[in-house]
Amino acid sequence: MISKTAEQLSEEAKQLIVEYISRIDDMKPKERTHIPPQEMPSQNPHERIRNLDEVALGYTLEQARIEAMRCLQCVKKNCVEDCPVKIDIPRFIDHVAHEDFENAASVIKEASLLPAICGRVCPQEVQCQQNCTVGKALKDIDKAVAIGRLERFIADWERSTGKISVPEIKPGTGKKVAVVGSGPAGLVVAADCRREGHHVTVFEAFHKLGGVLRYGIPEFRLPNNIIDREIETLSAMGVEFKTNFVVGKTRKLIDLMDKDGYDAIFIGTGAGLPLFMNIEGENLVGVFSANEYLTRTNLMRAFEKGKADTPIYPSKNVAVLGGGNVAMDSARMAKRLGAENVYVVYRRTEVEMPARKEEVEHAKEEGIEFYFLQNAKRILGDEKGRVNSMECLRYELGEPDSSGRRRPVVIPNSEFILEVDTVIVAIGNSSNPLISQTTPEINVNKWGNILVDENQKTSVDKIFAGGDIVLGAATVILAMGEGRRAAAAINKMLVEEFEKEKVTVN
Repeated sequence: MISKTAEQLSEEAKQLIVEYISRIDDMKPKERTHIPPQEMPSQNPHERIRNLDEVALGYTLEQARIEAMRCLQCVKKNCVEDCPVKIDIPRFIDHVAHEDFENAASVIKEASLLPAICGRVCPQEVQCQQNCTVGKALKDIDKAVAIGRLERFIADWERSTGKISVPEIKPGTGKKVAVVGSGPAGLVVAADCRREGHHVTVFEAFHKLGGVLRYGIPEFRLPNNIIDREIETLSAMGVEFKTNFVVGKTRKLIDLMDKDGYDAIFIGTGAGLPLFMNIEGENLVGVFSANEYLTRTNLMRAFEKGKADTPIYPSKNVAVLGGGNVAMDSARMAKRLGAENVYVVYRRTEVEMPARKEEVEHAKEEGIEFYFLQNAKRILGDEKGRVNSMECLRYELGEPDSSGRRRPVVIPNSEFILEVDTVIVAIGNSSNPLISQTTPEINVNKWGNILVDENQKTSVDKIFAGGDIVLGAATVILAMGEGRRAAAAINKMLVEEFEKEKVTVN
């Protein structure tokens, strides 16, 4: 079903504002549950597959206020408990309902300096919105208060009005914190440590900042200018950024402390090593990891033909292997790059797909075809070593596995051929081994993930870690949650050291 136009949605919201605004503080909870959820305006599918502009257009002012009025302001704040960074969600939403957007922004920024990013890419439906009382009352999680969309609205309002506030910085402590990686976990640590008055330097291996936010997520979901503006806030706070700096090669991790005088280090290098299926034909021309495919298009802008420093493989029929958000991003990007047919091949059913429901729906609207209960057996090529087809197997679901999802079981003699010229493998990533190889003192598990305690501290004193390098491939907001926990531990350690030093001097 094609969504209504932005104009239609805005007009409906205006009419509802007239109906409800005079009774905003007197409405009973049951009446609030009858307020219709606000649909997100979006680009027309037939138009958006020909551009890289953002698909979701954001709430209008009237839509945001109506959606905020649906919040029951519960005494037991399930949404806050389920938020990895613990934003005071009912408080900021109440400000939105009363058109006090400046205070709404201030509440969000008590816990997060990346609201424009989180509001766009975080899976709120399985976090802050999962146990929303409104969704439970209506017996439909899709009708929970749209917390993420309201967070995005406030961030966009701040940016459009030029009222982006910079958090207050405490007096300088003289302590230095090194943050390795400028992804979501690293940016949170940088912000929280800088707030406490420490000098913070972020080291980034790429020439652009943002980590997975920039190279892993297409602009039609998260525009680069949004990332830039969020990072500008950190720069305004005094955070120092160094790009093209590969910790482990440009400088060893331990040397940052021993030679450069950093008092604490946070490792947030992510999980950037792509996984493959180890099947026949994965070395053929036309087979890509989703990591490479998206990095070429997002970071190196390969879609700008004739201008980009890197080429992109021309494709007509593309198969994407996997069922997560990265698979959706790869499939939808392939469509925008001119592929006529794009198939998402996934060995379970749609119910088990880890991708966000909204992303799956957008992909379907854009003409992406889904081959459920199927998977690649081998990739076939022509005499020049280029992909020309893929042999697939059909599956059925068996008993649940350790993840709680029903295990896919091969149906014997179910092989069939799918004609494709490009295969994108989007089944996940593992940890980049550079840090563990060059710093053997840091303990890792068998997958290469750094082992940490409850405060994100590693086996090496004063070195902390968080995000995908610890969790494996996870979500932006979970990485941010780990960053907040690490920053709190770093700040506690450094403030205690600072106070002891003052006492010694006196």
